Amino acid sequence: MPSSERIARCFEACKQAGRPALVAYLTAGDPHPDRTVELALALERGGADVLELGVPFSDPIADGPVIQHASDRALHAGTTVARVLEIAKEIRARSAMPIILFSYMNPLLRYGFDRLCTEARAAGVDGCLFTDLSVEEADSTVAAMKKHGLDTVFLAAPTSTERRLKLVAEYSTGFVYVVSRTGVTGEQATVAGGVHELVSQLKALTPLPVAVGFGISRREHVEAIGGYADGVVVGSAFMRVVEEHGASADLAAQLESFTRGLSGRP
Repeated sequence: MPSSERIARCFEACKQAGRPALVAYLTAGDPHPDRTVELALALERGGADVLELGVPFSDPIADGPVIQHASDRALHAGTTVARVLEIAKEIRARSAMPIILFSYMNPLLRYGFDRLCTEARAAGVDGCLFTDLSVEEADSTVAAMKKHGLDTVFLAAPTSTERRLKLVAEYSTGFVYVVSRTGVTGEQATVAGGVHELVSQLKALTPLPVAVGFGISRREHVEAIGGYADGVVVGSAFMRVVEEHGASADLAAQLESFTRGLSGRP
């Protein structure tokens, strides 16, 4: 199935089921590259619909301490871009859920961007979310991704200007990721105010699904956001489970159980 179709069909299936898509972030290689496939499958069994596979980076400036530490552990465990692509291929062999690479640009450019696109497509990756790529400078990157049939997901934030929101809507494919608040990733007790309005602004600009992330960690957050957005993105809450149970043989079971609590699946 073409990459863009896999993401589109996933969101449409969730819409028909009357629920938001659960987009789950997982740092590849934490606690070890050999365990990432089992953790991704545990997320899926627990109710995750889309996987954001994080490429570990030494300077993850948009991330809070939980994901920073996860990246550090993954790098120390020997995780490279090439290994992340191998992991994606192994997941694709056992799962049909959409896979999005979540990455800063530096490791991708060092790897060779055209090479990355070619190998990502061959591995069954559906698209990329570029954490620190300015949408105003994204022309060539989007063109390269499009050439290889890969979706591009961009971030819209509460501080985004009207011009930037229009560019995010124009250059995004697959879905649009709304950052619920300013600052870095991390679990929060409540969902930031004003998110509903930002989602509405984007929905007026694009027919693409809109997912909300940053700070989501509880079932009530998922239910609240699901009332006006097409998806919810959860990262730090999952990586907290990995951090706390990383040395345990039942890590996958712990992650699956936590995911069920968020997704509300039986």
